[in-house]
Amino acid sequence: MPTFDWIVVGNGLAGAALSYELARQQFSVLLLDRALQPASATRFSYGGIPYWAGTTPLTRQLCREGIERHRQLSEELGIDTQFRELDLVLTIAAGAEVETVAAPYRKCAIPPQLISAAAAQQLDPLLDASTLAAALTVRHGHVSPTALVAAYNHGFQQLGGTVIIAPVTGLVRIGERVTGVTTPQQAYAAGHVAIAAGGYSRVLLKQADLPIPLYYTHAELIETPPLDLTLRTLVMPADAQRFQLEAQVSAPTTAPLWEQPGREIAPPILDSGAIQFQDGHLCIGQISRALSDLEADIDAQASETQLRAAICRHLPSLKGVPGTWHHCLVSFSRDGLPLVGPVANVTGVQVFTGFSSPFALLPPTAQRFAAWATGKPDDLIKQMTPARFTS
Repeated sequence: MPTFDWIVVGNGLAGAALSYELARQQFSVLLLDRALQPASATRFSYGGIPYWAGTTPLTRQLCREGIERHRQLSEELGIDTQFRELDLVLTIAAGAEVETVAAPYRKCAIPPQLISAAAAQQLDPLLDASTLAAALTVRHGHVSPTALVAAYNHGFQQLGGTVIIAPVTGLVRIGERVTGVTTPQQAYAAGHVAIAAGGYSRVLLKQADLPIPLYYTHAELIETPPLDLTLRTLVMPADAQRFQLEAQVSAPTTAPLWEQPGREIAPPILDSGAIQFQDGHLCIGQISRALSDLEADIDAQASETQLRAAICRHLPSLKGVPGTWHHCLVSFSRDGLPLVGPVANVTGVQVFTGFSSPFALLPPTAQRFAAWATGKPDDLIKQMTPARFTS
């Protein structure tokens, strides 16, 4: 049986970044996933880096480290991550209470500036100012999610890391220790297993009788081919409902509902936004559904109709653009921070998942985790362990 210091399960941004940083610390590392580019939350993400958005000492520190990490990753990894900075426009719809919507943003490390509807349209001429009461704007980082994962994978393999394309079917558990993983072809042994598989992490750990307070939504979006138009900014709603939904469905009182098949934990929400990537294609999102079934049945046609109608209110030029509906799982924890570190009551397995703002927080957290794995204490990692929910 092949043996490694670490096995990392999942090749989204979490697994790609973590495997690379562990290899940088001279561990022998195996990275496993069912596909080199799985249809994960990373694959269908906007790729935004809200380095301005930290509201606590921990998130402010990680956001500062995160943007500096992104500024150097292309050179370090030897592949262009398509990092750039652009204007974020947070729309406030006509008729909304502007002060009520804007107030929470004053807690951010770099508070967005309140601007008029006309000023928002100057930033992005595709916006219809008549549909806006106002907007908030701030500089925002951005990468191509697929380019970033490819760059991490390249750097990982340059350091001697091993990539195997195979689904992980289970954990090898002997008593109170996890010693490896199984795939349809064979088992692999390791001193440590890191579960970085997003929403699938919950199921994989539950199969090994290792439940953790990790939850997921089914996120839906439209991806277009390259288009002959220019969206200059990342457009998102200032009154986004996603984080309120995540808080609602991860509350302790809802925990039993997640164990019931076919359950809708809460009604779906739609946060209408769009980003254009450097190759010209757009990502238009997003509907979030809190459904207990991992493979839930979703009406793609109805969802696509909703997404198109919503985005055209503020960006009428996107009416009728070609595009394909996609769906993925987005994982999160009960308090908005990721789950990073050892799982209770067992050794040999760590979690690295549940990043609500992955592109800002994840790269520096991976770097810190890998150093922590060598024995270096890290207070920030300690604050993100699953043990915070039981202590």
